[in-house]
Amino acid sequence: MFCEHPHVFTIGKSGTEANLLISTEQLHQRNIAYYKINRGGDITYHGPGQVVAYPIFNLDYFFTDIHRYMRCLEEAVILMLAEYGIKGERLKGMTGVWLDADHPAKARKICAMGVRTSHWVTMHGIALNVEPELQYFSLIIPCGITDKAVTSMAKELKYSPNVEELKAKLKKHLATVFELEYAG
Repeated sequence: MFCEHPHVFTIGKSGTEANLLISTEQLHQRNIAYYKINRGGDITYHGPGQVVAYPIFNLDYFFTDIHRYMRCLEEAVILMLAEYGIKGERLKGMTGVWLDADHPAKARKICAMGVRTSHWVTMHGIALNVEPELQYFSLIIPCGITDKAVTSMAKELKYSPNVEELKAKLKKHLATVFELEYAG
């Protein structure tokens, strides 16, 4: 499932409220929702210009390893980004997809991930920054990471990719990574 959320901050089970840098009153003034949710991870932003994907898999049919599942999600995003000439990478010890991961001072996150499973059925998923208003990330400490920036495909490409085309490419790569047939 794909969607685009209105402006919202969500904080996962391992998050800390100290990573929300504005008050409840300021949230209301800016019309930003805020929810504590049951996924893994810390605080993140969702909003217009971001493609949020919620893959729903029964991992009993694939593998029962949440870390492997996360690496598979990352791989699908990395493959999709490569189709746009963007070199997505993993950053050691961090979840998500990054750019310039080998250069700590330049490393920036383009895709956040937070998941949960119940009886090995997956929930939550991928938040890919296509063309969100990046200033919203300055109101939080994204994913609890203080020394890394957040970026978007539009910022990196200097143009806005077609969202429907992007979703089709991501679906194709999810199918490839999970060895599923893809009908397009």
